[in-house]
Amino acid sequence: MKVTYNWLKEFVDIKIPAKELADKLTMAGLEVVSLEEKAGDFVLEIEITSNRPDWLSVLGVAREVAAITRRELKAKNPKPETKIAKGNLRIEIENKKDCFLYTARIIRGIKVGPSPEWLRKRLELVGCRSVNNIVDITNYALLESGEPLHAFDLDKLNPEKIVVRRAKAGEKIITLDGQARNLNNNVLVIADKAKAVAIAGVMGGQETEVTLDTRNILLEAAVFDPIVVRRCRQALGLQSESSYRFERGVDLGMVEQTSLRAAQLIREYCFTQGVFFNSSGLAKCKERSVKLDTARAAEVLGVTIAPAKIKQALSRLGFAIKQKAKNILDVGVPSFRQDVKLEVDLIEELARIFGYERIPVSLPAVKPQVTANAKRALTSAIKEILVGLGLSEVITYSLTDKLTLNSLGFGLGVQPIEILNPLSQEQEVLRPTLIPGLGRAVSLNFNQKQEYVAIFEVSNIFLGENKPQEELTLGIALSGTKSFLLEQGLVKDEAGFLNLKGIVETIFARLGISGYTLNNQGSSAEIRIQNEKVGLMLSLSPQSLNKLNIKNKNVFMLELSLDKILSFTRRDKKFIPLPRYPGIARDISFILKEGFSVQAILVLLKETGRPLLSEVRITDYYKGRQIPVGYRGLTLSCFYSSNERTLAENEIQPTHELLCAELVRKFGVKLR
Repeated sequence: MKVTYNWLKEFVDIKIPAKELADKLTMAGLEVVSLEEKAGDFVLEIEITSNRPDWLSVLGVAREVAAITRRELKAKNPKPETKIAKGNLRIEIENKKDCFLYTARIIRGIKVGPSPEWLRKRLELVGCRSVNNIVDITNYALLESGEPLHAFDLDKLNPEKIVVRRAKAGEKIITLDGQARNLNNNVLVIADKAKAVAIAGVMGGQETEVTLDTRNILLEAAVFDPIVVRRCRQALGLQSESSYRFERGVDLGMVEQTSLRAAQLIREYCFTQGVFFNSSGLAKCKERSVKLDTARAAEVLGVTIAPAKIKQALSRLGFAIKQKAKNILDVGVPSFRQDVKLEVDLIEELARIFGYERIPVSLPAVKPQVTANAKRALTSAIKEILVGLGLSEVITYSLTDKLTLNSLGFGLGVQPIEILNPLSQEQEVLRPTLIPGLGRAVSLNFNQKQEYVAIFEVSNIFLGENKPQEELTLGIALSGTKSFLLEQGLVKDEAGFLNLKGIVETIFARLGISGYTLNNQGSSAEIRIQNEKVGLMLSLSPQSLNKLNIKNKNVFMLELSLDKILSFTRRDKKFIPLPRYPGIARDISFILKEGFSVQAILVLLKETGRPLLSEVRITDYYKGRQIPVGYRGLTLSCFYSSNERTLAENEIQPTHELLCAELVRKFGVKLR
């Protein structure tokens, strides 16, 4: 779409240079792809989005200019004809869905000739070739308002009736480009009593074109169905300025006004004797309105726009504003804004006119929700965590048999819920635990030559005999050796209790669960939260491994009640920004006597090392010939940092020495 700077100035009192205007239009969504100075004027070429057909006119662009420069739009309302000629013309529309409105002005006594210089110059600047004064005026009115017009030589028509209909099978027409077109029922045509004289919304026929001999014309202005025009244009391989606009939707409210504007120019430059007017179809557009909550607009945009400025901006864009309540506006949508249907469409208009560059740049508020107060959300969160840790989900049968439970040591003191009519002996009771099923899955994987098994299942177990109840439970099984290649070479990591413990700690950390303990009991460990037992970690006994046919492997398992931990999850997590300054790590290696809690050591160091100590974790655990019997070797990594500056060695060293001294004093460690 091309438009000139001086043409826009006829609608808006523009006070800024053309280059600045082009920049403002681009920022408002009308991308100016080129700006060229020609013949004392500036030509702006604008990229128009498909949802904004109102911008396919000088008036539409001028309306945007008025809004973004806060100027008034000068309306060009042509005066109705005072001299009405006599005439008799019937308009017949076969299908009102194909043509919503058809208007015709019969103008007599015209003189066809060259257009005035200003008109030829303006059309040529925007890339439109001058033909004669009648054709040039219809093109000028189209470019100015966006409503296509077409002029027929009236004396070459049957003047009694104009018919808007589908073409008949085998019907032909020679269009203005000189090409013969074969028509079919998918093509909408304008016809007189005898024949088709134009392809509706696309191109007129050569037989009725305006020439230097034309004395009387029929001026057409209509609204055709965009889909019908598009299909017709594609089928015939035609493209025109009219079809380009009809395909995107023209403004029903501008039809008669554009026709009147063209008739006014014809009277002024073509010496007419009189005009006769007739129309058929929709008399006026259906009124629409959208409610706008100004508080909601501020929430979406991230900036508050004064109500007066909101009303002013929308009014300059052609919307009618009515105050319904304190923050509620009833916004009347004009006929040329077919794209505005929702409140968010109006908010987008405010953003464009207010200026995207004036909206402050900020990161959106992040409200992480690890889990909602629902089992489904908790289940999804835990599954995502475990898959991220490299475990695979399995599904095992909910039914099992008493023999398996007893042989694995889970039948003692447990009275499982029996099935009245079991399908087989292997499905005689509902499982009271996930461990047997996971154990069989581990055995199956080893039989398939897997070296390392890390699996989990989230499902219900069934407890109680008199009042049976389901309990959502997480089961995990780890076994075997995982091999991976590092720079040092091939490293093998054998599954053990520490791996299982790390998984539990990761789950609890991600779910915001604190105050938990792992109470070691030899080959098993109870998991408690605030002194309530919620789960168990264990190593399968040799007898159980033998029953499962697992040879030369240890299997470590976890069973955790998700129903119980649900009440301990927290949603009030806060995002901590990345540190601005680098930190420094220092290790502490020592020998610790068996029986002391490593968790207690970590708690002590974190409390003592504040505020410089930001993190402490175990990086090595070992036993061997160098470690005395009854002791174990540990290495802790302490990370020191500050949000205010880069720490110096003389700041870190006193805190690090204090941590070492506290370990010796309270736990009797031997530093290495």
